Amino acid sequence: MGAHPTFREAFKFWLKLGFISFGGPAGQIAIMQHELVDQKKWIGQERFLHALNFCMLLPGPEAQQLAIYCGWLLHRTWGGIVAGALFVLPSVFLLWGLSQAYVSYGHIGWVAAIFYGLKPAILAIVVAAVLRIGKKALKNGVMWGIAAAAFGLLFFLKVPFPVIVFGALLTGFVGGRVAPRWFQGGAGHGAPGVGRKAADGLSGAENGGRAVVDDAADSFAVKPSWGRAVRVTAVCVALWVAPLLIVGAWQGWTSVWVKEGVFFSKAAMVTFGGAYAVLPYVAQQAVETHGWLGAPQMLDGLAFAETTPGPLIMVLQFVGFMGGWNQPGALSPWAAAALGGAITTWVTFVPCFLWIFLGAPHIEQLRGQKLLTAALGAVTASVVGVILNLAVWFGLHVLVPGCTSVSVDWFAAGIAVAAFVALHRFKVNLIAVIAASGAAGLVAGWLLAGGASGV
Repeated sequence: MGAHPTFREAFKFWLKLGFISFGGPAGQIAIMQHELVDQKKWIGQERFLHALNFCMLLPGPEAQQLAIYCGWLLHRTWGGIVAGALFVLPSVFLLWGLSQAYVSYGHIGWVAAIFYGLKPAILAIVVAAVLRIGKKALKNGVMWGIAAAAFGLLFFLKVPFPVIVFGALLTGFVGGRVAPRWFQGGAGHGAPGVGRKAADGLSGAENGGRAVVDDAADSFAVKPSWGRAVRVTAVCVALWVAPLLIVGAWQGWTSVWVKEGVFFSKAAMVTFGGAYAVLPYVAQQAVETHGWLGAPQMLDGLAFAETTPGPLIMVLQFVGFMGGWNQPGALSPWAAAALGGAITTWVTFVPCFLWIFLGAPHIEQLRGQKLLTAALGAVTASVVGVILNLAVWFGLHVLVPGCTSVSVDWFAAGIAVAAFVALHRFKVNLIAVIAASGAAGLVAGWLLAGGASGV
């Protein structure tokens, strides 16, 4: 392992992550686990899970928030800003280009073909992550039981995600009091004051081979205070609402862009449980109440978001884009659509920085608290069940199109198995696996299109 990453090294990684973060939250968390923890060893396993637990409790896209948290651990505020921004910027521009092509030309076959190959590769990454995280998190029968319960409640009973995660948190608090040995097992999150050299950037040889931000090290970020909380809140809220005030003064307070900004600002504060928990509500409001787009367009936007890097909640950018396109007001349709997409994206993701910069210092300061360790340990176990549920859901949609028992996609299954073996057994570079899978999908799409046309 090398020394503490420079800001430039971290910047290059976060930029790369923005281009390869396929597969929704499960895939994105899996990629960060593979790269940050297993390969680069910049962040320790327990520290990574500690951050993930906190992000799971927040509204908004947990994978982007996890990137912000990890960037903040490595390089303070600017590290968090760069990590969070680069996590979504590639998908912002890619989805903007696809949206432009969509309103101009309609369906884009070659894009769908590439992502046809990428999806099974992401499934393999997710399965590998379930195995790695499960091995670390499920230290005893109680943790296995929590993980199994989380999976069963989600997959079979469709219990809302926030209920499961907060239920696990409560279980951990109670269990930490009445049966601490079952909830405090394993390495824990470390005691404050131990291993500080790792956070100060010494090499792996100097800190005993542990990760740069290891499981025992104190955070070298600023300590929480009321003054800092007020400053962070004021800056983030000002940045959050400033575009709405500018557009409202420019185009009127009843314009489509202000309505989009207000609506998606509200959504950003209540999107517990990820995109799938909030999309039915957003789709109904956008289609039926506001008339920003039609139901078929909403489905096309969801397909774009599912097959491009970045959080699935990026579909909201497409909704904002189409809202401006269909209700341009005094602007040209192109300008109105670009403004609608920009406003929607801004108010969706800026709050994520507020939640992390405000809460992470407190979470870091409390890492040595046994009850918090127990509670978050239970959340970690439930997260294994949550990721397994996402993997099964994703796998069914990738390998069994239409989710019928007689329509297994053997090509996709072959790519998934090959990608898993390459990653898990032979430790092949992640980028190489993703690139090869996308190329295979493109070739398969070309062959299918040729066969359909009689070539």
